[in-house]
Amino acid sequence: MDIPDVRYARSGGVAIAYQCVGDGPPVVYAPHLCTIDRLWQIPHTLEFLERLTHDVRLIVFNPRGTGLSDRPRGITLESRMDDINAVLDASRTDRATLFGVSESANSCALFASTFPERCERLILFMPYTTVGADEEEKTAWIREMRQHWGEREWMEEFAVKISPLYRQDPELMDWFVWMQRAAASPGGAAEFARMQMETDITDLLPTIRVPTVIAHRAIDRQMAHGIAERIPDASLVEIPGEGYDPYQRGNPLADLIVQVARKDSEPVVPDSVLATLMFTDLTDSTVMAASLGDHAWRDLLAQHHADVRRELARFRGIEVDSAGDGFFCRFDGPARAIECAIAIVDAAGARGLEVRAGLHTGECELMGPKPAGIAVHIGARVLGKAKPGEVLVSRTVKDLVAGSGNAFDDRGEHTLKGVPDRWTLYAVQRVS
Repeated sequence: MDIPDVRYARSGGVAIAYQCVGDGPPVVYAPHLCTIDRLWQIPHTLEFLERLTHDVRLIVFNPRGTGLSDRPRGITLESRMDDINAVLDASRTDRATLFGVSESANSCALFASTFPERCERLILFMPYTTVGADEEEKTAWIREMRQHWGEREWMEEFAVKISPLYRQDPELMDWFVWMQRAAASPGGAAEFARMQMETDITDLLPTIRVPTVIAHRAIDRQMAHGIAERIPDASLVEIPGEGYDPYQRGNPLADLIVQVARKDSEPVVPDSVLATLMFTDLTDSTVMAASLGDHAWRDLLAQHHADVRRELARFRGIEVDSAGDGFFCRFDGPARAIECAIAIVDAAGARGLEVRAGLHTGECELMGPKPAGIAVHIGARVLGKAKPGEVLVSRTVKDLVAGSGNAFDDRGEHTLKGVPDRWTLYAVQRVS
């Protein structure tokens, strides 16, 4: 089979390589670290892809930072979620079944939570919530990847960990080594691993409302069961075979994808979505209003409001409400919300004002134009704990922005009024 031609979607100025092959219900495939052109070169992967394209319209893409796509800095789960939106738009696909592997499975999970109206079904192969290793182990693995990625001996050991089939076939092993070298540079592979290890999707799993299948092998049974228990009505399917590679003889995983994608069902009308909520307010505003006088204060407040709305437009935020000197806003991604909050605090400081911001990511009920639910109350309570000039976030926000370049100071556990449990909060570190 000839290699299908590559097209490019644009995601915020980043070029995302994708291929579109076959007819039938659309399936968007977000593979693990690879170059999509080489997936069509050998029987090991080609048989899997041909099985899919026989019965579905397959849209396979390289997420940013890998393969044939652009490789910008600061890659996050959120930015890779944006890549899925861009590929859907470029391929003129309104809704699709999403299929992701490992880290890409987590990007698909975030997408399904945030944009359920565009996700027909969700198939996650070998997903994980977070990497169960201590900080020393994580740092050592990232350092090892940076030092040895691309070296044949190291790559061959890495390949066998993914699948024992690579040991049995020298030609297949050679293909794997060269494909991985082309997929990422040593530094890129290390940053890819860092994002994997610092991400935690545990809190978003209960917010997935689309039909979901967790596919796994025996080696990952415990993790898969734990994830399925957190996703409402998720199905579990154990795939025969060894290792973590989705490509196996007989292609039982491809058969499952076709079966799931071709099921008849009514489109899901979401009544809730995952969103990042930002609350801001001015500190000591009463004192400043009294010192400036009513007219000057109104002018200054109008300038501040204009600054906030300019930054909301820049970072794709939605103004939900504003009252007096505070704003309640919604974002489809936590990294954008953090950057917007920082920009608002800085703009206020330039005008001699002090703003604080509180952020939380959670499931929001869709009740008219305003999101509702416990996530709204948590976001408001986080704001109440913030100091002047501070951007304070919940652990959920922090766990979803790995790779963004943001660093956080642990502000400890807090009781949030009217909210169950104790909550660990983090202040975004500011670069002086």
